[in-house]
Amino acid sequence: MFNYVVRRLLLLIPIMFFVSVLIFGISRLAPGDPVLIMVGGHQTTPEVLENIRVKYHLNEPVWTQYGYWLKDALGGNLGESFKMKQSVTGMIKERLPLTLQLVVMSTIMTLILAIPLGIMSAIKKQTWVDYTASLFALAGVSSPVFFTGVLMVLLFSFKLNWLPAFGAGTGFVDNLVHLLLPSFALAVNMIALSSRITRTGMIDVLNTNYMQTAIAKGLPRHIIILKHGLRNALIPLLTVTGLQVGFLMVGTVLVEYTFGLGGLGSLIINGVQTSDYPVVQGTTLFMVIVFLVLNLLVDVLYAVIDPRIRYQ
Repeated sequence: MFNYVVRRLLLLIPIMFFVSVLIFGISRLAPGDPVLIMVGGHQTTPEVLENIRVKYHLNEPVWTQYGYWLKDALGGNLGESFKMKQSVTGMIKERLPLTLQLVVMSTIMTLILAIPLGIMSAIKKQTWVDYTASLFALAGVSSPVFFTGVLMVLLFSFKLNWLPAFGAGTGFVDNLVHLLLPSFALAVNMIALSSRITRTGMIDVLNTNYMQTAIAKGLPRHIIILKHGLRNALIPLLTVTGLQVGFLMVGTVLVEYTFGLGGLGSLIINGVQTSDYPVVQGTTLFMVIVFLVLNLLVDVLYAVIDPRIRYQ
């Protein structure tokens, strides 16, 4: 196991290099001159503009700029925001807790709703319960995150006035209440997909010989399903959940913008709108690293859930 983890970590090096080049190049495609944005539209001289370009290496070739950025990034310095004049690393640390809250709440909602829904669909296969769950899954998978968010704001905030539409709130309880809608909007796709994966896995497990033997022995149904069946059906669900948690980090970009939250997603959008290269590059790179690390953790957890799996 240790050797496998080491090999996977070494494999991340070329992947991260390629991703960093891609992020750096795409960020340069954003329209607008970052120097003009930095001066805020104020009247200034060409000399001042040139000094700003020299300070941030914007007067040098793109590959030279990349070299400066990569060198600083390897040392943990993701640069300084053109617009805010703050450390990008510090801005990420400041906004990360809100994004993590959003992702954690969405994941908890997914596990609480998707697993029971998938189990019920498998047990009640080809009944109205299964058909209703399938319809929900189809609608959930097909609905974009931002569209789901807008519908929830219109229904639960403006129509029913049950939950706040925007902001993160103040205080623990108020914060949780404000994050309910955005968390659920972010989780809908994941709930739909995970419930179907659970259903498929449970149906396959229920048809195995050892499950039929457990049923023939007269074991309680809840023990058969939860102890013998669910654990063996968790491996495909773990794969999907691990990948989806990574995608949740990406989905927060749209959700935070829709609900007016100040997390990493809104930080990226603000960076794109103002051609703030360091913010876009640093925050995107951080999210990619989180996604890759989560994939590695999922692979390691396979062996924990299923002892039959061993990595050489």
